[in-house]
Amino acid sequence: MNIDLIGMAVLCDDPRASAEWFAEHIGFEIGADIGWYVNAQHAQHKNLSLDFVRRDHASLAEGMLGRTVAGTLVAFLVQDVDAEEKRLREAGLEIVLPLVSEPWGQRRFQVAGLEGLFVEILQPVAPDPRWMRDNGFAPE
Repeated sequence: MNIDLIGMAVLCDDPRASAEWFAEHIGFEIGADIGWYVNAQHAQHKNLSLDFVRRDHASLAEGMLGRTVAGTLVAFLVQDVDAEEKRLREAGLEIVLPLVSEPWGQRRFQVAGLEGLFVEILQPVAPDPRWMRDNGFAPE
């Protein structure tokens, strides 16, 4: 399969508000907006598309109509996770997972987005050698 674009559609009550949240806090730009559908893309990643669709729109398969987002996490890799955590905390976003350095080599935090969607911001850090060894990722 040759993929030209990777997209994710989020069912929501207010597509415009959801797209605006990603524009304000994550740096996405709003593209097409036809009311029941709003597209958002990041300037640095034109082959990634976040779409927001009214959960009651007739274009959805019957099994999707009316569903709410549950257990969905969108992650973004950044250069300075500490600066992003400070910026988003100061913007008043709800931090649902405080900033933490994980032994497997990630420094990350999570915020609550709109419509039940969660966002993780992370950066790679050096993994703990003991954790790597204990979990079979490094020679003993």
